[in-house]
Amino acid sequence: MHEQFSYQKSAHTLGLCSFSAKMRDFSYSKHAHEEFSIGVTCRGRQDFFSDGAFHKSQAGNVIFFNPEQVHDGHAGGGKDMEYEMLYIPESIMMSLMQSIGSVSKDQSRLRESSFYDAILQRQVISFARSMNLEQPLSALEEENLLLGIAHSIVRLGGGSIIEKVTYGRTDKLLDQAREFIHFNLNRKLGIEEISNAANMSKYHFIRLFNKQFGMTPHQYVLSYKINRAKRELELGENAANIAFKYGFSDLSHLNRNFKNAFGITPTQYQKQLSL
Repeated sequence: MHEQFSYQKSAHTLGLCSFSAKMRDFSYSKHAHEEFSIGVTCRGRQDFFSDGAFHKSQAGNVIFFNPEQVHDGHAGGGKDMEYEMLYIPESIMMSLMQSIGSVSKDQSRLRESSFYDAILQRQVISFARSMNLEQPLSALEEENLLLGIAHSIVRLGGGSIIEKVTYGRTDKLLDQAREFIHFNLNRKLGIEEISNAANMSKYHFIRLFNKQFGMTPHQYVLSYKINRAKRELELGENAANIAFKYGFSDLSHLNRNFKNAFGITPTQYQKQLSL
């Protein structure tokens, strides 16, 4: 097997990086990362020593190293092994976790280094592979994925998710942010910009927006764009023009998201309307 190691840094978040590896004979020496290191064993077995214990991570398991947690690693059983990993700065992850719940530093440090959790497994693989696509994630997409991982760590670490939203002035501030989204659909929006429209810190804003509108800011922006695209298709507008108008990177980006919402592509939808 030709061993491969590939890193991809985020275009938006300093220090955020994805990593994929295919290996058989290579062994990592004892080391530690400053970031949260969260991965998934995708094929084979990943063996490592950490916190005084020897671990064997089977395919499908989550690997979780807290910041500064010492470990080594190699492929187990003398067979090929593949895994995906995310390196997430501690400050970013702590801010996200504290924006969605009540979590102490101790609760953010999971005690198990290898375990099975279907939700976190899907989140890590989806995020890591998305970062390796030719079409980069938007800032909103990236922050939405990070928020999902933060939610899983709070759940697994025993922290509490804050469910209540204080209504009143908050309603008006969130409506301001929503209006800001509506008037700026034709360009790429970042969470910092949207949260500023509501005069809130971005992590506090993400939590409150999600509670009030039932979706994250990223999901709302995408949903609103797709619905506006649908309306313009009904009026006979060309799909490629719509993709450009609403800030999709290209027609395939619009096609994929439209199909996820309505089951068919914009062109197929338009053709059905003309029958």
